[in-house]
Amino acid sequence: MQYRALVLRSVGFVLPTKVSSSHRLADVLFIGEIQEMTGDTGKPITRILFCGPHFPASHNYTRAYLQSHPSVKVDVVPLDDVPDVIGNYDICVVKNMKLNPDIIARANKMKLIMQFGVGLEGVDINAATKHGIKVARIPSDATGNATSCAEMAIYLMLGLLRKQYEMQVAVRQRKLGDPIGDTLLGKTIFIMGFGNIGIHLAKRLRPFGVKILATKRTWPSSKSEAAYNGNGSPDDLVYEKGGHEDILKFASRADIVVCCLAMNSETAGIVDKVFISSMRKTESDKQKWLRMEYNVKPESDKSVMHKV
Repeated sequence: MQYRALVLRSVGFVLPTKVSSSHRLADVLFIGEIQEMTGDTGKPITRILFCGPHFPASHNYTRAYLQSHPSVKVDVVPLDDVPDVIGNYDICVVKNMKLNPDIIARANKMKLIMQFGVGLEGVDINAATKHGIKVARIPSDATGNATSCAEMAIYLMLGLLRKQYEMQVAVRQRKLGDPIGDTLLGKTIFIMGFGNIGIHLAKRLRPFGVKILATKRTWPSSKSEAAYNGNGSPDDLVYEKGGHEDILKFASRADIVVCCLAMNSETAGIVDKVFISSMRKTESDKQKWLRMEYNVKPESDKSVMHKV
C-alpha cells in the first residue's frame, strides 16, 4: 500500500493519505527527522484527535502508518465527546465535525486543525487564527481525490440518464427493453467551479461527445471558445467560459449541472430557487409519448431536470 506523506514540521508529525501508485513518496524521507523530534528525545507524546467514526479509512490508514512511532498517539472520539476532550490534543483531524469558536477556544494545546481531504467549511478559520492554531487541508489534485470525485460525478450522470433504479426494477420483474435510457452524447454539461475537480471532470467527459460550459472567478484569457486537441491547457476543454454573473445563463442552457465549488460564505446558497427555476426542463417519458402519439404540447414547467 502506498501513501503520500504530508509533513507537518511544526509538530514533528507525518499525516499520510492513500493515493494512486503513480505518486512518489519523497516526503517520507522526513521520517528520520520526526523520530529525532519525538520518540528518541523523551518529549511528551503528540496526541492526534480524529473527530467521529465516519470516513474510517482516515484514522485506519494513519494508525497503520504510525505503528512504528509510539510517541504519536491516535484517538477516535465520538462527535458528541469532542468538545469535552479537545483540550488534551495537539492535532485535530476534523472530518465532518463542526468546529465553532466555542469548541476551538477549548483547544488549549492545539497546534494544528487538519482536514483529511479538502473541505474546511466546518472549521471557523478566524477563530483558529485568533488562538494561534494553524489550519490545513490536503489538495485534491495531489491525492487522487479530484479524480475520485470526477468519476463519481460521471457515474451519477450515467445512472440518471440510463435510469439505473428503474432498470433494476425492470430486471427483477423480468422485463426487457424498458426503461428507455438516454446518452451523454450531445449533452451540454455546466461545471460550476472549474478548479481541480472541475478540470478532472472535464477531461473525462470530453470523450463522451459533450459540450462543456464552465465558470470560475478568473480565467487566464478572455477567449470564450476553444477547441481541445489533447495538447492544450485544461481551459481548452471548455466550450464556453464564464464568471459568477453567468451561472443562471449557463444553467438555462445545460442538460446537467455539476457543482464543484468549495463551500464558503461566498458560495453557500448559490443553488437556490432562482437557480433551479432557471435550469432547462426536460420531458418525462409520459410527456414524450403524449406529444408523439397525440400531438399534445408538453407541460415543461412540471417536468423534472436530471441534476448531479
